[in-house]
Amino acid sequence: MLNKVMVIGRLGRDPEVRTFQNGGKVCNLSVATTQKWKDRATGERKERTEWHRVAIFNERLAEMAEQYMKKGTLVYVEGSLETRKWTDQEGKDRYYTEIILRQFNGEVKVLMDGVRSDGSDADEKDMQSNTTSSNRDSNPAPRSNEDGHRRAAQDEDIPY
Repeated sequence: MLNKVMVIGRLGRDPEVRTFQNGGKVCNLSVATTQKWKDRATGERKERTEWHRVAIFNERLAEMAEQYMKKGTLVYVEGSLETRKWTDQEGKDRYYTEIILRQFNGEVKVLMDGVRSDGSDADEKDMQSNTTSSNRDSNPAPRSNEDGHRRAAQDEDIPY
């Protein structure tokens, strides 16, 4: 079976990093994805925004998120979908679903318009050395050159 979720969206708030008593970290993100379309009947432009909860239990990815992401940052998130259940104070069962990134099953990347947590722009060198994933592709997908011929992506072609 496969449980894999990929989302590209913007952070709705700054990453929230918490440290456990054992020294481990968790980073919570709120990612918005927006779908836009034109209503065929009225010609009116419409949009719908979905919010995705993300929990990063990978310390290295959590540190990267804390350092390079803030509200509004465009991110790529890949993880697995998990639903948690709990009972509230009134005795009702409650559920919420989130994208989980654990030690060896997920990745998070800042896309194109990366920013540091202090609000300054992260330069390309910072992004290349600090963007990380727990299962990085060693062979990027082939790209087309100006003539339309396929070629392997070169390091300088990768924006992150």
